[in-house]
Amino acid sequence: MTIWILWLIAAYLLGSVSFALMLGRLKGIDIRSQGSGNLGATNAGRVLGKKWGIGCCLLDLGKGLVPVLGYALSVNLAGHPPTSSAWAGAILWLMIGLAAVLGHVFPIWLKFKGGKGAATSFGALLGFWPVLTAPALASAVIWYAVTRKTAYVGLASVVAALSIPVMTIASGLIQQRPPGEIAVYGGFTALLAALVVARHRSNLARLRTGTEAKVDWAQRDKRPAKEA
Repeated sequence: MTIWILWLIAAYLLGSVSFALMLGRLKGIDIRSQGSGNLGATNAGRVLGKKWGIGCCLLDLGKGLVPVLGYALSVNLAGHPPTSSAWAGAILWLMIGLAAVLGHVFPIWLKFKGGKGAATSFGALLGFWPVLTAPALASAVIWYAVTRKTAYVGLASVVAALSIPVMTIASGLIQQRPPGEIAVYGGFTALLAALVVARHRSNLARLRTGTEAKVDWAQRDKRPAKEA
């Protein structure tokens, strides 16, 4: 339990580190006053440039992945694997990932005003090998497809988040996992999905009014063809 508490605190504190803000300051920009003002990878890419946005995304992803894998390694070395049949062990493990996401969304360093949690949630899900890794990767494909089709990252994040609980439950049934385990992991991914959707309320509102900004890299080239 001591190991779990330490990792829980560490996960939240790591999640609270705003890489978008830090990268912006490297370029002399307060990202909170530029673009959408959101402390996430999409706004970082819009304000700082595509490469900076990708870097921010990977760093935010790592905030979710590192604590989840670190805790799993710690308890395995101690002889108590987090994926044991005991549901309590699985729940404790999942809470490490949730702490990292909550740190990103509600960072203690920034008066609890952070990002929207999509990349950090994805990183955390990747770490829950093997139960949630495949659904997370499938959601990444969905995210990319929706983004390429619409150029709306917020919409893609919402669709991808909502797909994960469905794929988690379907994967559990196909693998014939115990009903209790399916319920625990399905409930956890549903909770993360609800958090991501709630944090994207403003994006959805702008979509309804037609004022949501598109990302440049996903937009097709609409320039007229050159005359022969």
